[in-house]
Amino acid sequence: MEGMAQHPVPRTVEEVFSDYKGRRAGLIKALTTDVEKFYQLCDPEKENLCLYGFPNETWEVNLPVEEVPPELPEPALGINFARDGMQEKDWLSLVAVHSDSWLLAVAFYFGARFGFGKNDWKRLFQMINDLPTVFELATGTAKQSKDQLTAHNNGSNSKYKSSGKSRQFEFQTKGVKMFAPVKEEVDSGEEEEDDDEQGATCGACGDNYGTDEFWICCDMCEKWFHGKCVKITPAKAEHIKQYKCPGCSIKKPRIG
Repeated sequence: MEGMAQHPVPRTVEEVFSDYKGRRAGLIKALTTDVEKFYQLCDPEKENLCLYGFPNETWEVNLPVEEVPPELPEPALGINFARDGMQEKDWLSLVAVHSDSWLLAVAFYFGARFGFGKNDWKRLFQMINDLPTVFELATGTAKQSKDQLTAHNNGSNSKYKSSGKSRQFEFQTKGVKMFAPVKEEVDSGEEEEDDDEQGATCGACGDNYGTDEFWICCDMCEKWFHGKCVKITPAKAEHIKQYKCPGCSIKKPRIG
């Protein structure tokens, strides 16, 4: 993979921060100035793809590394699968959030590897925290004040914002039906789509459907479940081709 062997392994706080800034700059390019190229490279028909940022401020979409465990923490796997099942801006913001998480994981990996002390950790985090996140820059919220950003986040979650016709944003990933939480009002005179989830109850706990929770549907029995009840997160669900609930998973075929 390009960019790895060209740079020395960072060992000090300043070197780790420089590595972080370089990788961050590469990811920002992929999600802003190079976004059309990035979008085309993330073909859902290809295998699991990852977005890598390198210390020399370049980026690359590629398959995950083969060695186990990897030399460095790996970015989110399979970002291409959800591309066509979401609005482009929502998909890009989701990739941006995962990119921020990966950047922190790499930086903290170096810190742990080379024995950073309490003051080193504090200094590194402060330096990182002074920069806008990839998500803020990719979604255009970086220039907003703290109060405005808080109000924006409380008003709508950009990862799951719907097209406006429904309180839910339903997206299909390799045949798996999911409903993600959304905080968006619907006009009183507007007919809601996806009536099948209205009045639904969780097949595990029996509670009624709520717009503030993540749900997933079993492809076998077509019952809906809270993600928390069946231990499935939105990120994990993106990589499931066909979801079977716990009940359907243990059912045995009849003989005779």
